[in-house]
Amino acid sequence: MTLLIIFLVLILPIGIIAGYQYFKVINAPKYNPETMLLNYEILGSGTTKLILIHGLTGSKNYWKRDLDSITKTHKLLLIDLLGFGESPKPNSSYSLSVQLNALEKIIKKEGFNDEKKIIAGHSMGAIISLALLEKHPNWFTAGVFISIPVYIDKDEFKRIMSKHSFMDRISTSKFSKYICMIHPVFMSSAFKPANLTDDVYEDAKKHHWQSFNYSLNEVIVKTDLFALVKNIKDKDVLFIHGKKDTTAPIENTLSLSKEFTNAKIVTSNEGDHQFFLKEPNFVWQTIQEFSN
Repeated sequence: MTLLIIFLVLILPIGIIAGYQYFKVINAPKYNPETMLLNYEILGSGTTKLILIHGLTGSKNYWKRDLDSITKTHKLLLIDLLGFGESPKPNSSYSLSVQLNALEKIIKKEGFNDEKKIIAGHSMGAIISLALLEKHPNWFTAGVFISIPVYIDKDEFKRIMSKHSFMDRISTSKFSKYICMIHPVFMSSAFKPANLTDDVYEDAKKHHWQSFNYSLNEVIVKTDLFALVKNIKDKDVLFIHGKKDTTAPIENTLSLSKEFTNAKIVTSNEGDHQFFLKEPNFVWQTIQEFSN
């Protein structure tokens, strides 16, 4: 009787939720780059154009902190990646090439592929920014990579994440797809990471298992950043990193930066992977000084 009660009260409802989430995504329309444009917003009136790409489970709202100064010197293009925020969430592979293709359409549509412009991103967004810089070196004068995660291979990624919290471990494990199917169940305030603000955590719920799982594995884990750098090693780049970042170890970032001939590295002494949320002015000021 006890097992039956547990099944009816806990396992069955979770199974129903997971099944619904699975079939909801599988039956969603296939990705059509011509009709499924990304959600975006343009802020500021500065002379330098700055494109900002958020990280895994993030949104364009991630960047909306202490914008008074940066919007006077820069014109910002904030974009929700495919599968995140308010952008379309189709049935897709969510590969790096798909994300680049979706971003290219918005960048060209709004004229951020001409004049003086910089591509920047945080975490997974930094990986995507680096890939955009490599694919379109003539579009951008420079790249800014904030908390960029650099892993030698999947095994190193697993070793790093094995030292994190229980939720981090299971959400980045081989069970991540299934955990993500029931994220409406456990993404409550009780599970909010201490280094995320309430608004960022709320936006983190706006994804589905496919966009999360495929982005994690296809973009973050599998992208060979060192191979990308070979084609753009002479570009001006800025790395901004927290010294206490345990998700994206700073020593790996420093190794990547040495592949560039014109790299600048600025660190936050107390910063973790989400240090921008606590130190936005530090980041904006660093970008402004780099842009001059």
